[in-house]
Amino acid sequence: MSDLTFPDFNLKNLMETVFKPKTGERVAILIDLEDPADIKDFTFLEDSKNSVQRNAVEYFYKPFKEHVLKELKLEGGDIFAYRLTGGSNLDLPAVAYTETGASVEFEKDIYPNYDLILCISTFSATAPLTASAKQHGFRGATLHGVNDVILSSGLCVNYEVVSEKTERMRKSMEGAEAIDIVLTVGDKECCLTLDVSNKEPQKSHGLCRQGPDIANLPAGEVYFIPEKADINVTTSIGTTMSVAASRFTDNRVIRRCSKWKASNPDQQKCYLDNFFHDTLPFIQDNL
Repeated sequence: MSDLTFPDFNLKNLMETVFKPKTGERVAILIDLEDPADIKDFTFLEDSKNSVQRNAVEYFYKPFKEHVLKELKLEGGDIFAYRLTGGSNLDLPAVAYTETGASVEFEKDIYPNYDLILCISTFSATAPLTASAKQHGFRGATLHGVNDVILSSGLCVNYEVVSEKTERMRKSMEGAEAIDIVLTVGDKECCLTLDVSNKEPQKSHGLCRQGPDIANLPAGEVYFIPEKADINVTTSIGTTMSVAASRFTDNRVIRRCSKWKASNPDQQKCYLDNFFHDTLPFIQDNL
């Protein structure tokens, strides 16, 4: 397989392909911080752990203010910080802060006054922003965990092309009754069977040109919400690519590989806390 190459990140191109923004639309950026008051005078940039938020400033806020707003005939480009929620898709707090340190309310000061909202955060906010978009009529995108890899690949693609390819894949999977995924762990073959009967394939294709709607970027996937899963599945944990096996029957884990241990306690906890994913209706047993 040949190496993929990507053009340089270009905020103007991203906004044009994803949103096709209209003249005069107002743009806002949301970031999350442990102490959202640290947005005043951009104090948070002094803390090295705020790398995602730093990227929000360097690759989105500054380009908007310097030239992208003018080139696309947009307005705003304001940035707001809210307190870290502690997990993906949890409700956002009621209050955010401006770069001058003033407190504002999402429902009164942000959602009604902006047409395009980009949330560049540690934790994904797709679910709460989608609900608020339907209520207030704005469009937007969630870009959680934006790092150098994402900025040099997934946010550099032409989402018109991604959307076309995603739709072709989605159509090719229509009418599927089940999906078998065969995995090999050592000398043992495992099979993941997903029952997708009576389910339409869904797509996350990156375009958000009609509102209200929220795109989750980077995008480009086709997925099902299955009826049930009978699984003997492996999963890789952390950067060490350790392999753990669990056995599922009728959506319930009936056996976890008891001898498996991660290389450090944090990875072990990651597996125990995060293996069960909302896409599959897993019920966790106390094994």
